[in-house]
Parts: sequence; structure tokens; C-alpha cells
Amino acid sequence: MSKKPKEEFSCEMYSNKYFMLCAYGGACACGITHTFVTPLDLVKCRLQVDPAKYKSIFKGFGISIKEGGAANLVKGWAPTLIGYSMQGSSKFAGYEYFKYKFSKMVDEESAYLYRTYLYLAAAASAECIADVFLSPFEATKVRIQTTPGYTSKMRKAMPHMLATEGFGVFYRGLVPLWGRQIPYTMMKFASFEKTLEYLYENVVPKPRDQCTKIEQLLVTFTAGYIAGVLCAIVSHPADTIVSKLNKDPGASIGGIIAEVGPMGIWRGLVARIIMIGTLTGLQWFIYDGFKVKMGMPRPPPAEMPESLRKKLAAKK
Repeated sequence: MSKKPKEEFSCEMYSNKYFMLCAYGGACACGITHTFVTPLDLVKCRLQVDPAKYKSIFKGFGISIKEGGAANLVKGWAPTLIGYSMQGSSKFAGYEYFKYKFSKMVDEESAYLYRTYLYLAAAASAECIADVFLSPFEATKVRIQTTPGYTSKMRKAMPHMLATEGFGVFYRGLVPLWGRQIPYTMMKFASFEKTLEYLYENVVPKPRDQCTKIEQLLVTFTAGYIAGVLCAIVSHPADTIVSKLNKDPGASIGGIIAEVGPMGIWRGLVARIIMIGTLTGLQWFIYDGFKVKMGMPRPPPAEMPESLRKKLAAKK
């Protein structure tokens, strides 16, 4: 039986070129997917900031189309595309970088045993930086989507916001954005990694290295979708606050919580679960597909080091 030929890659794992390509892949994954779900995101934001008018997802779509036609549903696409491309680039490449660096700070066995904590730390570190790039575009997007009569053009909205409210308007929502995005990204990466491990160990009928590239990408999408549903639930309260703050810069976090109440903070959750579940699954599919297309090395799910396996076997 002939051996499977050794696969050749376009770059070395964890080289500068590898991280650069990860950044490109992350930009594609986040920019494309967030722009694709702009209509659902718009309705979700309007449902959060004006529940009296937009009482449900379906009514929100109906009212939005009635008031401005189909074009009304894609308001904010430009800041969404640019902002989330920049954020995705920093987030995915940053996660890969921090995961690698943090794992090198401990021995191989500890890195495996405590890998979930490494995933969480790497994701939080990457997202903290990524949101600095995202914040100005997120503020602009929400202002365009939720302010009646406001310009729908980013090139007009951003200069107007800067001239009338100062540079700080773009970062007024940064702290609640961190509150939304950091838990979201921690859940997104850690749950994806663990779900991927579970699927290959318990669901997929053959080892990963025996699966075709398409089969691997389908497993990636499934794990990503499951992770996305969990992300949506964890990050939704902060998402509501971000939407309200960017619509009304004079509001405070405490005032918003008091205004909407403990139940109102969860308004729009169904729309967000649909949006984030689909979006996250597609992001992982695009990101992993980009790696395949570029001939990049794709590390398999975490495997127990042989030394640890022997130690555990000796204790039995």
C-alpha cells in the first residue's frame, strides 16, 4: 500500500507569512459575512432601540421596506464591510498569534490540559485590540441604521459626526463594545475548538486526516454554527446597550438598563441567534476555506501529548 504523499504548504506554521495570510482570511471571513447579513442586523438594531415601532423581526422588515424600499434594508453596509474587515483581520490573526505565544509559555502537557484557558485568553487579547479598529465604524453604522432621516452614506456620516460631536463619539461605545465582543469572541473560539474536538471524536465516522477537504470544511461550518448560537446568547445584553448608546450618545449604560428593564435587554435575541449562528458558521467556513485555497497548514484539533498519555496509562 503506497503512502500518502506529504502535503506541501505555501508557508511555515506560525511564520510571519502565516499570520499575514491569517489576517487576510479573517478580513474575508468577517467582512463578507457581516455585510451579507446587513438587513437582519439593521432590523435587529431598530428592534432594540425602538421596540414600540418595530415590534418583531417580521414587522421590522415590513416597516423598513415600506418606508424606504429594499435599499432601506442595506443601510450601513459600507461601515459594516470596512469595520468588520479590519476587525476580522485583527481578530483571527491575533487569536492564532496569541494562542501560539501563550502555549509556548508553558510545557506541552500543561498547554493541552489547560487548552481551554489558553483559547479564552488568546481570544480576549485579540478581540480587545480588534475592537479599537471596529468602534468608529460600528458607531457610524448604528447611527445610519437607527436615526430617521440621517444620511445613508458613510463618507458623509463620519465627517458630520466628527464635526458636530468630536472624535470621542467614535469611541463612546468602546467599553460596551468590549463588553459585547470580548465574551462573544471568547465563546466563539473556545466553543468552536471544543466542538470541533467533540465532532471528530464522537460524530465524524473517520479520522480528520482521512476526511476530504470538503468534509473537513463541513465539520468546520457545523462547529462554527454551534459556537455562534452560544456567542449570541452570551453577548446579547451588551449588544443592546451598544445599539442604544450609538443611537443616543447622551445616554448612560445605567440609564439604558433602567429604561429597557431586565427583559428588554434581551429584545431581538431571536434575530441575533439566527444572524450570529449563520454568520459565525460561515466565518469559520470561509476562514478555513481560505487556508485550503492558499495552501496554508491547518493544525488539527488538539491532541493529547504522548508523554501525558503514557502517564495516564501508567496510573490505571
